[in-house]
Amino acid sequence: MQTFQVKGMTCGHCAKAITRAVQELDAAAEVEVDLARGEVQVASQLPAERLMEAIREEGYEVAQG
Repeated sequence: MQTFQVKGMTCGHCAKAITRAVQELDAAAEVEVDLARGEVQVASQLPAERLMEAIREEGYEVAQG
C-alpha cells in the first residue's frame, strides 16, 4: 500500500476524481481516500511517480508520504 499526501481534496467529488484517475492507469488498484487527513492510499503495482502524476493531472498537489 502506497500512501500519498494530497492537498486540495475537499469533497466526495474529489475522492471520486482521484479514484477514477488512478483506476484508469490500473483497473485493479484499490484506492482509499481520507479527506480529513488529506491522504490517499493506493494498492497497485505501478510506480509511485506514475500514480502521483495521475493525481496531479486532476489538479491536486501530491507528495509521497
